[in-house]
Amino acid sequence: MALRARALYDFRSENPGEISLREHEVLSLCSEQDIEGWLEGINSRGDRGLFPASYVQVIRAPAAEPPPPARYANLPAGGFEPLPPPAAFKPAAQQPPPAAAEPFPLPPAAAGYPFPAAPYGGPYQPSQGSDDDWDDDWDDSSTVADEPGALGSSYPDCEAAGGGSSGRYRLSTRSELSLGSRGGGGHPAGHPHPPGGGGAKSSATVSRNLNRFSTFVKSGGEAFVLGEASGFVKDGDKLCVVLGPRGPEWQENPYPFQCSIEDPTKQTKFKGMKSYIAYKLVPSHTGQQVHRRYKHFDWLYGRLAEKFPVISVPHLPEKQATGRFEEDFISKRRKGLAWWMDHMCSHPVLAQCDAFQHFLTCPSTDEKAWKQGKRKAEKDEMVGANFFLTISVPTGPGASLDLQEVESQVDGFKAFTKKMDESALQLNHTANEFARKQVTGFKKEYQKVGHSFKCLSQAFELDQQAFSAGLNQAIAFTAEAYDAIGDLFADQPRQDLDPVMDLLALYQGHLANFPDIIHVQKGALTKVKESKRHVEEGKMELQKAEGIQERCNIISFATLAEINHFHKIRVRDFKSQMQHFLQQQILFFQKVTQKLEEALHKYDSV
Repeated sequence: MALRARALYDFRSENPGEISLREHEVLSLCSEQDIEGWLEGINSRGDRGLFPASYVQVIRAPAAEPPPPARYANLPAGGFEPLPPPAAFKPAAQQPPPAAAEPFPLPPAAAGYPFPAAPYGGPYQPSQGSDDDWDDDWDDSSTVADEPGALGSSYPDCEAAGGGSSGRYRLSTRSELSLGSRGGGGHPAGHPHPPGGGGAKSSATVSRNLNRFSTFVKSGGEAFVLGEASGFVKDGDKLCVVLGPRGPEWQENPYPFQCSIEDPTKQTKFKGMKSYIAYKLVPSHTGQQVHRRYKHFDWLYGRLAEKFPVISVPHLPEKQATGRFEEDFISKRRKGLAWWMDHMCSHPVLAQCDAFQHFLTCPSTDEKAWKQGKRKAEKDEMVGANFFLTISVPTGPGASLDLQEVESQVDGFKAFTKKMDESALQLNHTANEFARKQVTGFKKEYQKVGHSFKCLSQAFELDQQAFSAGLNQAIAFTAEAYDAIGDLFADQPRQDLDPVMDLLALYQGHLANFPDIIHVQKGALTKVKESKRHVEEGKMELQKAEGIQERCNIISFATLAEINHFHKIRVRDFKSQMQHFLQQQILFFQKVTQKLEEALHKYDSV
């Protein structure tokens, strides 16, 4: 007897490992035992996976072939609930599927939870790689870079800046949409709700994602959309999105500034036992220089990546285990940090972040002030779901977003980033290969030509005739010209190709950020579609669905604002870099031409 089931309702898969069902569709079951309210089977389209047990009615029919083996048959004993008898499954109009008596948490993977964990895209975890910048803990006696030449300093007590009173607003998205124990007769967290699962109109709820490790869940986006965020928002924490000529945009920073990174210097501690590189930072809005180590940059990046789930925080230059005190590496890292700083200062939200301002302005020698600001940033409550409370979006007529149009724009940007990433990788590979040829191959070939001319000149010098002396000198000068041209080729990548590759590296970091940002927005759109389906079926109040859509709009406004900012700085950066590249190419070939013309003029007097 092959186990089969008939779908009572439509079910749309939203997570890996699930399959979609159509009402009245007949499925083949892999096992009659459900897994925490889910069954495994094969639908009429040949897709195999999991679906809610309460969405189907088990039927039995003779079949020649045995049922396919269950992929989740290795769960521990006692972890299954037998299916109710077939009579218990009736269409919604007759009898709704029974709800769970008590809510229970999702089981961990170690206990046999059958759904695979997606790659974790949550808060940034600073790596502890082998680098000069990770030679001590944050709580040791030296957590800031010393000023060059400073032997010691006192640490007077200081109070946090901005001690004046500021408005605080209590914002909450809590509603009756939350799941599990929040609503009477609710379903367990992570379990979908069958369309006929309640008599009252407000009994239907939007289900949680089964994958609790997805970016949408870990970022707090799901909790916010479902109305579970609650916190106080100060005036200074508000992030405003405005409608610009290209759509939603972040409100510009009213006090823009830049920050230079100069003079990397090697410093020591513990009587020379440990060494590190300190960089001098000079913000234009304060004019006061501070010194920071790479690990300070890394700490700041970690805080910002955790706080802003829908903002692309630029990646830092990569660490290096060996050769970190070599001049070439220090120079390359400084240039990478300069690009990073430029993007930080150019972002309307990141530039005004308290943690970033503390990083830029806290005196290098004031250990106490640094630790106070650091701990304040680490105790920030406006993270996770609460972060979305700080986003202020346009209101009034014409300010609403069309969900289909938003989805189309996001899909278009997703395709754009994929193509740009492929092109950036190709260009980076080509530029790196061409630079290698210039440094080694081209230099060697031009100098071989110069050496050959030099040999010819030495041969001609055996002729003692006076009228041939000028020719010998001209050929010898030509040999020197080609030798110099070889050196020009070897040095040229530093001037034109290296800056292009530095820019590509920065943008590859941005492109790596956007899949997670898009995932948060897509997750919010999915919840809106689910709530609309409940309203159409008469199982959810319109007011609750509108609340979900309103909160989804906030995430959509922020996502579109970040996309527009990315395009804006992309055009600015690549325009400037391509101009610089071509200018350097012109200067290079002018130098080559000048060398050849000088050699040519030597033959005029022969």
